[in-house]
Amino acid sequence: MLDYMIYILTFAVGSILGLLYSYKQHGEPFVAVTKFNIPFTVISIIGWVLGFNSGNIILSAIGFLLAGFVMGERPGYGRKETAVGLIVGIIVYILLMCRLM
Repeated sequence: MLDYMIYILTFAVGSILGLLYSYKQHGEPFVAVTKFNIPFTVISIIGWVLGFNSGNIILSAIGFLLAGFVMGERPGYGRKETAVGLIVGIIVYILLMCRLM
């Protein structure tokens, strides 16, 4: 039970940090940049893969912190990067589960 609380707290902290970072980078009131951000995609992929597949409390917490960082950006930012990271994390999880069977 304590594991899940740690995951939720690190995800919330990552979301807050992502929101603060996003407001610092983009001061405009509306979404003006719609290009695909490769560094945030890599962070999201690493975060979701670690969160789903590490099996270690600390590495999973770091993964959820990174995933929350990308997911918690301002509305309109990070949505495509989060989707790609989540899809890759689920695919890696399924592949690892099939290998264990």
